[in-house]
Amino acid sequence: MEKVRTRFAPSPTGYLHIGGLRTALYGYLFAKQRGGDFILRIEDTDTTRYVDGSVQIIYDTMRDSGIMYDEGPDIGGNYGPYIQSERKAIYTEYAKKLVECGGAYYCFCTPERIAGLKDSEGNVRYDKHCLKLSKAEIEEKIARGEPYVIRQNVPTEGSGTYHDLVYGDISVDYKDIEDGILIKSDGMPTYNFANVIDDHLMGITHVIRGTEYLSSTPKYNLMYDAFGWERPVYIHLPPIMKDAQHKLSKRNGDAGYEDFVNKGYVKEAIVNYIALLGWSPKTNQEKMSLAELVEHFSLDGINKSPAIFDETKMKWLSGEYIKELSFEEFKKLALPFLKKSAAYGKFDEDKLLNLVKTRVQILSEIPEKLDFIADFKEFDISLFVNEKQKASIELAKEILPKIKERLSNLSEFTNSVLFESLVALSNELGVKKQALLWIARIAITGKGATAGGATEIAELLGKDETLKRIDFSIGLLNK
Repeated sequence: MEKVRTRFAPSPTGYLHIGGLRTALYGYLFAKQRGGDFILRIEDTDTTRYVDGSVQIIYDTMRDSGIMYDEGPDIGGNYGPYIQSERKAIYTEYAKKLVECGGAYYCFCTPERIAGLKDSEGNVRYDKHCLKLSKAEIEEKIARGEPYVIRQNVPTEGSGTYHDLVYGDISVDYKDIEDGILIKSDGMPTYNFANVIDDHLMGITHVIRGTEYLSSTPKYNLMYDAFGWERPVYIHLPPIMKDAQHKLSKRNGDAGYEDFVNKGYVKEAIVNYIALLGWSPKTNQEKMSLAELVEHFSLDGINKSPAIFDETKMKWLSGEYIKELSFEEFKKLALPFLKKSAAYGKFDEDKLLNLVKTRVQILSEIPEKLDFIADFKEFDISLFVNEKQKASIELAKEILPKIKERLSNLSEFTNSVLFESLVALSNELGVKKQALLWIARIAITGKGATAGGATEIAELLGKDETLKRIDFSIGLLNK
């Protein structure tokens, strides 16, 4: 049985878009599940769109996300070079072979002539003008140094049909396919030519890509057939949509992997969520490691309909991953975000992080969840009122001095001791536990909503600061 070989072939045009990363992930999962190879190839023939530094971004993103390739430009392999701009001589060789077998031809038409070939709808469509040139005429023009391109010779009649493992049989009329340029006037190939040559020479067995290539695949197959090569198996993936009308797009500035990492999403959660964009496992399991994704991935779980990118769902998944991290793992990831909090440097790091570990879904929420601790100032005493908890300003005036007295007598100021002590006090006073804890929390934070309850925050503040804040709040109530 032939070894499965899949590839991811991004263009270096900036950050790695979520749609591109999903293509890479599915190629990786498909190959790894079958004991095959996953290859990275850089398709940089469109020099006008090249962005400096983006090749390194591709390498870094693949490594960081765990979607690691077996062969690629930076690690080598038996089928290199893996960067298209380094394969120019290969494309020239095969373009000439395609001309010889009738699958392509030299075109010397000027840009002005081509611009005049507009149809009734204003679309430019080449008219095969140069196909009728004799071999002698072509050689004469080349000898004179006339600029030329090499175009594909697409039949004018009939249709190209192929089978896709997701979308079934696809058929496209040849009359709807233009004689596209395969080799540009600068000698560089277009994507349409280079990807066919590379996929064949690199032994790619399964081509996994977006549905935007469904209609252009027949022109690739014409080249495979002209060379007498076996066609690869095709797997086209549904688009990822921002909403019902708009496709998620790098050109529209939609977020990439790096953006989500910088926002504080757990990396494993990003990869996990991307896997679910257009694919569903046979089980209802949603949280899966990369190894579990390899185990469960199947083509029959790919949905033909577009997938809607739901950041809320990805955020939820990230929160689930955070909950399962050990404290040391969490601290390592969270520290850069904690340093942006107003509370950083004023209170114990570990206690701050313990307060938010189960209360954040993404790490960038840490500063906003903790800033309240350092931001204690005069507040509106109506915050003491909570009808549901049976808390009131009058009750606060009555019990805050007693809370202060109870806490000042404690020798151990830990969450569990504080909680037991205040619950015992509520019983002694005949006050609802929730009301007493509400009043205590408002007194030491001055905020209606906080990460953590009264005793967790009191432990973090420490005894002196807690008592100082209660004193301040008693003063506010008695103004």
